[in-house]
This record gives sequence, structure tokens and C-alpha cells, in this order.
Amino acid sequence: MSQTFRPAELFEGQLEEALLAPPLAEVIGDEIPTRIAIPFKSDDSRILSGVWEASPGLSRWEFVDRGEVIHVLEGRMVITEDGGDPVTVEAGSAAFFPIGWKGTWEIQERIRKFFVIFAA
Repeated sequence: MSQTFRPAELFEGQLEEALLAPPLAEVIGDEIPTRIAIPFKSDDSRILSGVWEASPGLSRWEFVDRGEVIHVLEGRMVITEDGGDPVTVEAGSAAFFPIGWKGTWEIQERIRKFFVIFAA
């Protein structure tokens, strides 16, 4: 089965609002408002795909039992893996967070990303 949607055309009214919090990530500092739409979920819920937006802020992520692939549609953030160098990702960039990845995301401009989350 295939499914098609245009991530850039999902409007804010189509996204569910929430504050970033565990178990997704630990916010460091002020609250980070987020918005999400998940138009695809596999039958066993091991694969999710959709669009996620977040306001600027700093957070810690630990991909303990899942991984994620992202393509940044808008905005900019600096990702720093524990023990690694900071890497800037911005509109047009893609990033891969394998199971076991730990580090921080510093969102500098409101970010909108297409994502695929996969479970172990």
C-alpha cells in the first residue's frame, strides 16, 4: 500500500498542538510548543510518518528504542550528539538519528520537518 501527502501543504489547523515533553524529549529551559500530524502509521505501530513543527528552544533527545529520519522543510536547528560536534540542519537538509542516538536539538528558527519514526 502506498500513501501520498504534501507535507508543506499541511496547515497549522490540521496539526495537533502539544508541549514538548517526555517521553519524546526533555526540555532544557522554557516550554517548547509543538504541532504534529501523523497521516501514516503501520498496522503494528512500529513505523510512523508525518509532519512536526516546533518553536525555538533547547531539548535533550534519547532515541533508546526508536530511530528517526527527518527532512527539514522550514527553519533551522543545531543538533549535537553526545561527544560530537554541533551540526546545523535547515530547510532542505536531512538527518538520521539511529536507535541509541543521544544528544541535544537547539531549534533556532521555528522548525517544520517531515519525519519517519521506526521502532526496534
